[in-house]
Amino acid sequence: MVDPVQGGTSRGMSRVGWVLTGLVGVFLLVDGGARVVGFAPYVEGLTTFGYPASLATAIGLSLLAPTILMLIPRTAVLGCILVTGYLGGATATQVRVLNPWFLFPVMMGMIAWLGLYLREPRLRKLVPLRD
Repeated sequence: MVDPVQGGTSRGMSRVGWVLTGLVGVFLLVDGGARVVGFAPYVEGLTTFGYPASLATAIGLSLLAPTILMLIPRTAVLGCILVTGYLGGATATQVRVLNPWFLFPVMMGMIAWLGLYLREPRLRKLVPLRD
């Protein structure tokens, strides 16, 4: 068994990390994909928040690209950073219209980072939770 505190990753930590990343990834892929293909409820949601429906494809692609990067181990950190930026914009949009669900994108971002943190020893060395 590898000591996670010393920079290794136990099999259990890695599995939990991948499950968390996978859950967030599937949700974001469906969300972005639905916008790209023009699924009516998603496009209507954009107009509700004050964005023109014509931006649905661009917004969907701006979510799909970083989500895919987040799911590839080699580019996971970059992907997680970019997904966090997207989710920050989603949070700001929801706060602007006083939507009570504004914490949902915040939680998605936290779960994405927790998943990455659990499976990436270099990240745990960079941001230790204890000395």
